[in-house]
Amino acid sequence: MRRSATPERILDAALVSFGTRGYDGTSLDALASSLGVTKQTILYWFPSKEELLAALIDRSAGELAAAMQSALDGAGDGWDRVEAVVRSVFRLAARRPELLGLVREVSRLGPPAATQMTQALEPLVRRASDFLEAEMAAGHMRRHDPHILLLAIYSTVIGMVTEVEVLRAIGEEPTAKSLVRRRADVLGLLRSALMTGPVFGESGTG
Repeated sequence: MRRSATPERILDAALVSFGTRGYDGTSLDALASSLGVTKQTILYWFPSKEELLAALIDRSAGELAAAMQSALDGAGDGWDRVEAVVRSVFRLAARRPELLGLVREVSRLGPPAATQMTQALEPLVRRASDFLEAEMAAGHMRRHDPHILLLAIYSTVIGMVTEVEVLRAIGEEPTAKSLVRRRADVLGLLRSALMTGPVFGESGTG
């Protein structure tokens, strides 16, 4: 194992474990065993489990922000930008479920981890709030408190892509096909709730 690759391998393994088993359900001993290294190797790079989580939050927040920005760079105006972000989150759910699992887990843990994630994503949230405010002022979207609206959108989208046991309890098996259907349902729900004009079905593919 190359010295320069070691911290990234540790972070990769921690992401999978924290995002699927949970922070409390992950021990450094088990993490070290899965990597084929000693616990002391992990502690050399990350002196405590808390510092490992903090480093993982920083890296994951950067990846999330980059994914959102990439989606917005290729989007149009108005509703197209909302749809682009939702589609981007669902693509992450299909390709990197552990990343969204970490977001859910950090929210569950509360401060200081949740505070760190919130602060890391704050510039993106501020841009989203400003966008919604401008769309409402222009009459393109129904008037809501943009911060409450963002929280509702976040809860709806993240819940639909990460709460596997809840979905199973209501008879929704988490498959690729059901993920596409849930994406269409979320987009339809958000469009009905937000837009002031005629509402049509989900547009585009991917």
